[in-house]
Amino acid sequence: MAHASATEAHAHEHATQEHHGPQGILKYLWSTDHKVIAMQYLFTGMFMAMVGGFMAYVFRMQLAFPGKSVPLFGYVSPGEYNALITGHGSIMIFWVAMPVLIAAFGNYLIPLMIGADDMVFPRINRLSYQIFLLSVLVILSSLFVKGGGFGGAWTSYPPLSANADYNLTPLGSSMWLVAVALEFVAFLLGGINFITTLMNARAPGMKAYDIPMVPWMIVIASILFMLSVGPLFAGAIMLFFDQNLGTGFFDPTRGGDPVLWQHLFWFFGHPEVYVVLLPAVGIVIDIVATFARKKLFGYKTLLYTAVATGVLSFFVWAHHQFIAGIDPRMANIFTVTTLLISVPIAEMCFVIIATLYGGDIRLKVPMLWALAFVGEFLIGGVTGIFLGASGADAYLHETYFVLAHFHYTFFPIAIIGTFAGFTYWFPKMFGRMMNETLGKIHFWGTIIPFNFIFIPLFVLGLDGQQRRIYNFQNFPELQHLQPVRILATISLVVMLFFQLFFFWNVIRSWRKGPKAEKNPWKSNTLEWTTESPPPHGNWPVDEMPKVYRGPYEYNHPDREEDYWPQNLPA
Repeated sequence: MAHASATEAHAHEHATQEHHGPQGILKYLWSTDHKVIAMQYLFTGMFMAMVGGFMAYVFRMQLAFPGKSVPLFGYVSPGEYNALITGHGSIMIFWVAMPVLIAAFGNYLIPLMIGADDMVFPRINRLSYQIFLLSVLVILSSLFVKGGGFGGAWTSYPPLSANADYNLTPLGSSMWLVAVALEFVAFLLGGINFITTLMNARAPGMKAYDIPMVPWMIVIASILFMLSVGPLFAGAIMLFFDQNLGTGFFDPTRGGDPVLWQHLFWFFGHPEVYVVLLPAVGIVIDIVATFARKKLFGYKTLLYTAVATGVLSFFVWAHHQFIAGIDPRMANIFTVTTLLISVPIAEMCFVIIATLYGGDIRLKVPMLWALAFVGEFLIGGVTGIFLGASGADAYLHETYFVLAHFHYTFFPIAIIGTFAGFTYWFPKMFGRMMNETLGKIHFWGTIIPFNFIFIPLFVLGLDGQQRRIYNFQNFPELQHLQPVRILATISLVVMLFFQLFFFWNVIRSWRKGPKAEKNPWKSNTLEWTTESPPPHGNWPVDEMPKVYRGPYEYNHPDREEDYWPQNLPA
């Protein structure tokens, strides 16, 4: 009863103090409503995705047609090429995947899915976005300073990033570090809110095992981020000192150790993969359970698996350093841990497949994205096993095989997972239904070219093509692979073209789409019990939800039509 009273008191306080919220332009600039902040993160992340996608278009055109003027950009110099690949990697990971999958979906869905009226710290929530927006302005500004944007790759390895003799963009690299640090501060503030809200603001009757998967996955991801980011934050400060104060933490010419940076970076960098993977898996699981018309298979198993994945992610980082000179005996240990972490990831995929088995599957657009996530991510997972074996990695490291593997893991997470969640919750967010035909054109126009971009890159990598080479005309032994590079580039252009169908669908549906009812997908989580879009406060204060059973079971005692066939009472 104490938990229920606290939840209701918080709802009443929020309703009485800020029931109407800021009005006019202040609603979008100064609001503490979790839904508005979620939209701020979502649209900022989408804008940054366009920036990152444009960067990919420019440097892929340079690779396919070296020395030619790129439409909409011009000639690409070697320095610009390095800045573009660095900017693309940094933006897509730190300013697209994290703000959309964690911050946008976390802000929007956690209060709605646990029956709360808002985050427990709404002003901290607002501050987190404001700091994130500042980081966006800093990273974009760094592209236009003297010397150009940072070109030392998104991993920022010293001595390229630390030594003035090698670092051709000292101001750009320092701004890159500041932008990443600001973004990390924003997500630390957001993580505090997510964890505290989940633990303290749930609807009356909602026990720990009643919480839907999306909030659980986002909170586990937030905990992973908090536990892993500290060493990298310290390393970023040391690297900033190396760049600007003449210290020698990582610069070998001043007595430093560049491999130390690799340890600090990858101790964060590998858990970071699961920081963005887990929210995407949670989104896919909710969609699959809804459109398979089945109760989720193995709820507790999946939850324990997510926790096990998070724990194991702290013991695999050095597989990125097999050729960096680490002790070969340690390489054997990290090979074993890398193979072990494949087990819980495979278990997650089996849970999704088991939920699909025997279901009344409905291939709506969100379900297509969810199924594509599983298929594409499995390719990334299987190819990662090769790179986790120290012997194979000695040959494949820093080749296009690594690049293809990474995109087969990160594209399903950051892009496919985002499209799945956005198309699924669009009716709830905007009160309108998206056009199914345009949605399916966009789906196939994204998935098919994606495979034609990156499957050829596996071929390039196996043939020995190294990453981060500006012009392959300087390597006669790789000239015969030029048609493969052209195929990958043309496929990228085709995929980018089909994103216009998505933007047109969003704008058209937002303005003129059919009005969405409360629960158009007939789902069984709490966000579908309020209006579409939800009002300020999510529910009227005297109609705050109460939970009778778990998230993937019958949840509404007065609506018989919401029973699923598998959950009909005896």
